[in-house]
Amino acid sequence: QVQLGESGGGLVQTGDSLKLSCAHSRRSRGRSTVAWFRQTPGKERAFVAGISWPGVQSSANTYYSDPVKGRFTISRDSAKNTVDLQMDSLKPEDTAVYYCAEREGLSTTVTIRVWKSFTSWGQGTQVTVSS
Repeated sequence: QVQLGESGGGLVQTGDSLKLSCAHSRRSRGRSTVAWFRQTPGKERAFVAGISWPGVQSSANTYYSDPVKGRFTISRDSAKNTVDLQMDSLKPEDTAVYYCAEREGLSTTVTIRVWKSFTSWGQGTQVTVSS
């Protein structure tokens, strides 16, 4: 099991920026997939963005949901063992609890969106965007 931890959430206004960080284990530094999901009460967990890489020194593939494409950027920092989500031009619709998730192996544009396929999860961090 890979234990994850999220940080960086907060209360901001429309148009502001936040950066979320997901700390993962050293084992996931090679051939792994990490993704961000978000959830509001009464709704299913929704895919936000994901990243997959075959090795520590290799380039990563990134994936984005339509609502955040062009505004959010996902990246990894191998030295810090983190996956970061830079969120710009935030909107009230982005308000949710954000979770990071991890699984071994690579992903496709389809499989990375299936939250039930991920094996390790963080506890979540609240993002609130007010107008």
